[in-house]
Amino acid sequence: MPPRPSPTHFLCLPLVTGTSRHQLSSNLSAFSADVTSPDSFAIPEQAIRPLGTLHLTIGVMSFPKDEGLEKAVALLKTLVPRKILANIKAAEATEVTINSARGLGDPAKETSGPPPPLLSVTLRGLHSMQPAASKASVLYAPPIDAEGTLRRFCENLRSTFQEAGLMDEENRPLLLHATILNTIYVKGRNRNGKGGKRHEKLTIDARGILDRYDDFVWMEDVPVEKIAICRMGAKKQEDGDEAYEVEAEIDIT
Repeated sequence: MPPRPSPTHFLCLPLVTGTSRHQLSSNLSAFSADVTSPDSFAIPEQAIRPLGTLHLTIGVMSFPKDEGLEKAVALLKTLVPRKILANIKAAEATEVTINSARGLGDPAKETSGPPPPLLSVTLRGLHSMQPAASKASVLYAPPIDAEGTLRRFCENLRSTFQEAGLMDEENRPLLLHATILNTIYVKGRNRNGKGGKRHEKLTIDARGILDRYDDFVWMEDVPVEKIAICRMGAKKQEDGDEAYEVEAEIDIT
């Protein structure tokens, strides 16, 4: 079986918007100042992801020499996010009704008030992508999704691209996350944080960081505005930030 081609693009929900920028910027800056301090955890600054890179990945795609990208962009433009969300909300309402009939829920409590007009995201807490937090290389903030609406929405988008043959199917659940720290971007360091071969992965003991930021709110109730196809490899911006090149995007509103 030939090796799977390296990913070149990804489908995502960008998290940096006019509404979220101030929250994310101030909270990420405070986190960076804390964990990179020699008096705290002394994490290399390069490991902290730039503000403009924050997003929720829905799935990755491979378009060598951009072959297939045009089809992916065309598919993206056919999506009607409002309709997808309406179907999800209808399914959730049916589930609530069934559970209420079984005595598993309080319909007056669970359905009170109008549904939110937008899909919104709250990022809270910090987790390690690696099972052993004592040897972590990636830390991420998970979205709070008590009702599962965000997950269902993203799973719907992923399935649409997989069924079109544009995205590889993965035998694992979708893990929505915003990467906050990734040691792969720390150049010229080995496992002990000393000079060494560049390809050797730096790992950190993140247990203290995870404890300190267990309930930290990165952004709260921010409307998701776009669905985007981005190219791998964040690039420097004129303002010194970094961001992924957007190949195409559509509005959720």
